[in-house]
Amino acid sequence: MEKEAPESAAGEGERSAEEPVVSLAEVLAENDELEKEARAVLGGSDHERCSYSQGAVKRQALYACSTCTPSGEEPAGICLACSYECHGTHKLFELYTKRNFCCDCGNSKFKNLQCKLLPEKAKLNPANKYNHNFYGLYCVCERPYPDPDDEIPDEMIQCIICEDWFHGRHLGAVPPDSGDFHEMVCQACMDRCPFLWTYASQLAVPTVTKVTPAAENGTVLNVEEAEEIKIENGTDCHVKTKEEKAVPSNEPSTSSGSECSEAVKGEASTCKLRELQTKQHLKNNSATFWPQNWRSKLCTCKECMKMYLDLEVLFLTDECDTVLAYENKGTSDQEGDRRDPLMDTLSSMNRVQQVELICEYNDLKTELKDYLRRFADEGTVVKREDIQQFFEEFQSRKRRRTDRMQYYCS
Repeated sequence: MEKEAPESAAGEGERSAEEPVVSLAEVLAENDELEKEARAVLGGSDHERCSYSQGAVKRQALYACSTCTPSGEEPAGICLACSYECHGTHKLFELYTKRNFCCDCGNSKFKNLQCKLLPEKAKLNPANKYNHNFYGLYCVCERPYPDPDDEIPDEMIQCIICEDWFHGRHLGAVPPDSGDFHEMVCQACMDRCPFLWTYASQLAVPTVTKVTPAAENGTVLNVEEAEEIKIENGTDCHVKTKEEKAVPSNEPSTSSGSECSEAVKGEASTCKLRELQTKQHLKNNSATFWPQNWRSKLCTCKECMKMYLDLEVLFLTDECDTVLAYENKGTSDQEGDRRDPLMDTLSSMNRVQQVELICEYNDLKTELKDYLRRFADEGTVVKREDIQQFFEEFQSRKRRRTDRMQYYCS
């Protein structure tokens, strides 16, 4: 008998571990967080009208339909409204948000489907940009998300330039805590936009690089002394010496004939990038992480603006392009549109009915709140029978009050 007790206790412990119990407070908190996230992501997009009529939308929630455009077919993206109305029963990949995209729903990429919301569309949207996300694949590992074969818990982080999603462990550096950075640029995009390394030394959030040998960890760049730096993707990033600075060039960061080139001769501080390039900065083989408002510190002289345009990253100078700005707008719009169902009901009632409903509503709200607080304070689970018992007792109290009350209408 003495041996059976611990075995029984162990058995109960195993069953408890298999069937985790959550408190009401945890359920409510999780539900609030999910609602908040949904309002942020979807709130800035129209769920009733196809976005095609707006042209290339600055930022919107997008989906890819695996049913209509499976792997092997041309990639296509659809707006929020079309995901509901035209692809409601299809298998969809949620792409979160992407910039400057025009809805493809029903165009020539969809062989057997016509858009129900806006049938008249161009055959293609040549300005749209696509990647493997439209086939449900992400990161340099080319895996789906969620990945049924990946047992390692890891968050996905979106690059603000290519807008692909990456596992934190595949970024070449340990990501800072989520609250410490605002945006991420993957290594491939850093190599494509080498001017960002100059800003990274001053603005980026420090990280721990996952490369062991110190020589492989990064390259120290000094514009005043360097002549040519070979970057990993096989292209040459030409860096000006003192003598070359006044000579026109076709390099993106030092375009010829711009106001910035002239300003450097007479007033070196005019171009922020040139000023920072006189200092040493480290080029790592990793992604970079950036704090909030870092975009406002980028140089916007004529030469730099041409460089951004040539590299197709002009959006970096627009702080309204950020996902945070989109989410804040979505949350704000949703809060403004949310209507109180109680007030809608009251507007359709006469005065006596309004008084009765308000009294009943306040009573129910107060009593239910007090009743559930006990469970939250004790960390216990609210069972179905607990809720049934509450409403039975509430209805009983309501009938007793109704028997004693009379309403007079003047």
